[in-house]
Amino acid sequence: MPDPSTYRPAPGAIPDEPGVYRFRDPSGRVIYVGKAKSLRQRLNSYFADTWTLHPRTQQMVTTAAKVDWVTVGTEVEALQLEYAWIKEYDPRFNVRYRDDKTYPYLAVTLDEEYPRLQVMRGAKRKGVRYFGPYAHAWAIRETLDLLLRVFPARTCKAGVFKRASRMGRPCLLGDIGKCSAPCVERVSVDEHRQIVLDFCDFMAGKTDSLMKRLEREMQEASNELNFELAARLRDDLAALRRAMEKQAVVFGDGTDADVVAFADDPLEAAVQVFHVRDGRVRGQRGWVVEKTEELSPGGLVHHFCSQVYGEESETGAASGGIPRELLVPELPDDVDALADWLSALRGSRVTIRVPQRGDKRTLQETVARNAQQALAQHKLRRAGDLTSRSRALEEIAEALALDSAPLRIECYDVSQIQGTDVVASMVVFEDGLARKSEYRRFAITGATDDVSAISEVLRRRFSRYKQALAEADGAVPAEPGEEELETADRPGVDPETGRPRKFAYPPQLVVVDGGQPQVNAAARVLAGLGVTDIAVCGLAKRLEEVWIPDDDFPLILPRTSEGLYLLQRVRDEAHRFAITYHRQKRSKRMIASDLDSVPGLGEVRRKALLRHFGSLKRLKEATVEEIVEVPGIGRRTAESILAALDAKQPTGAEAPADGGAGPAQKSPVAGRGGTVHAAEDMAGAHGAPQAP
Repeated sequence: MPDPSTYRPAPGAIPDEPGVYRFRDPSGRVIYVGKAKSLRQRLNSYFADTWTLHPRTQQMVTTAAKVDWVTVGTEVEALQLEYAWIKEYDPRFNVRYRDDKTYPYLAVTLDEEYPRLQVMRGAKRKGVRYFGPYAHAWAIRETLDLLLRVFPARTCKAGVFKRASRMGRPCLLGDIGKCSAPCVERVSVDEHRQIVLDFCDFMAGKTDSLMKRLEREMQEASNELNFELAARLRDDLAALRRAMEKQAVVFGDGTDADVVAFADDPLEAAVQVFHVRDGRVRGQRGWVVEKTEELSPGGLVHHFCSQVYGEESETGAASGGIPRELLVPELPDDVDALADWLSALRGSRVTIRVPQRGDKRTLQETVARNAQQALAQHKLRRAGDLTSRSRALEEIAEALALDSAPLRIECYDVSQIQGTDVVASMVVFEDGLARKSEYRRFAITGATDDVSAISEVLRRRFSRYKQALAEADGAVPAEPGEEELETADRPGVDPETGRPRKFAYPPQLVVVDGGQPQVNAAARVLAGLGVTDIAVCGLAKRLEEVWIPDDDFPLILPRTSEGLYLLQRVRDEAHRFAITYHRQKRSKRMIASDLDSVPGLGEVRRKALLRHFGSLKRLKEATVEEIVEVPGIGRRTAESILAALDAKQPTGAEAPADGGAGPAQKSPVAGRGGTVHAAEDMAGAHGAPQAP
């Protein structure tokens, strides 16, 4: 374990200027990024007596082996660089605002010709406008169902839309008036987009003008004795009012603000945000984050703003992510720089302040109570999680006689069906948690069983590791404000790009899914490559025995062991990842066609051919002239198609008795059948991903 005093910068070497600093581990990977108004004061605080530091900070400084920094001109530049480095390096010790659940949004796909209204989760994408987030998906669907009678926009999937277009008949929503049926051109593209834009205006809070317009149209219809239209407009108004009642009015002045509150303990903090738009609560989000150092509410505000709103601006999604006003429990030290940075991201002025009295203060107290409840629920759910993970790693280290706990574990699994579609997976767990960005998958050729496949996978993976070490000779050009570094000190970093190398970080433990044969094969591969500092074990499914190389008997861990539970989770994740890849490859092979081998014939033209002729058999019986009738198919391509299909025919087929070629202008392959590709779905298959 590195001693912080061994890499502490020399006295006076740290500038007393604003900047951003990085802590790196022995392999050169960035594990923490921070900014400071004075680099000297901030960095010196990390090299005080270790036992006086925050527990997570202790772990960080003892894991690190080097610190470097870059000076900047202003605090705004430091904020920009800090955010960019956190996004680039994904440091394990930084506070990361990941949702404790995936919140649903009401999304409008404005990037499509006929925009669609839908419930959407996950990462945001450009060209889509989002409303929310909401606590429950049913709340969105209930509101959407009310509004569709007023804004009959498309809600169907692309497949349903295309099928209705081909049939010339709309779906049920089109028949009952909850869709304007653009699929059968009841409305034009521009008319449908206007319906969608009116819906977006309503959801954004521009309700007064719409309500007045509907009331005016209803009155005009009534004056003209068009009572059916007047009644429909009356019902539309009632639906809009019911939808508006579902959004609580908290401010009467059209406030556009995010109200943020925190509840924390020495190790974790819960964050709750209420999104208020046009005086109404439009959505709510929550996070629970681990604290890396002792952070005040102002420090939590800094991390929240730089990460959450930086992410909102980077996606480019039309979500209105950054409000005009940010109401927080305490101002951060760099509040002016933070406000300037957020204003630049929004394109207009953003104000950060602490509400002192009135409705805004009352709402923030409500948000704070939500944060306290969220933290209490989180601690109940994960009361023993950190302790159990540490105990699991310690039990594994003790059982396998390791010098220290295996902070990085890699597990490998092979999936195949009788030697076909052989694939393998590599999953990575760090600190007892899955690190999915490090997962890899492999396509195996030449291996006929699990033992040979495991050998090939490990040989490929650790050959890349040895190659990364071999390439780590020489110097890396220095970055601004940074001393020149030897790549031998940073074997995990590409000297040209400065990014992490693939397969460059070694695990402390390799786990294989299998028993003694697989474990011995894995150990032989590592020994052959000269890798002697990585432990190997296997976990057999039948009795969950742990196998160690060259041992005739397995190691039996207690069924209640946290270490065994962690190994099982690692093994099961590798199996899941492998079988997924295997099924993908198997499915792709089963739908292969003889047309796949025709040079220059892509998927679109293959589909056009099959649509035109109906089957591969009819295509084989067609003439060149008949094939040329298909749009996009020329004579040369048609001849290539017939030649390729003819090459697929079985040899020794009987020729016509009179020696003729059959009907005039027919292809030599006329009358010959096609090939049917099929296979049974084997429920017990395994699967995996491909390494470069």
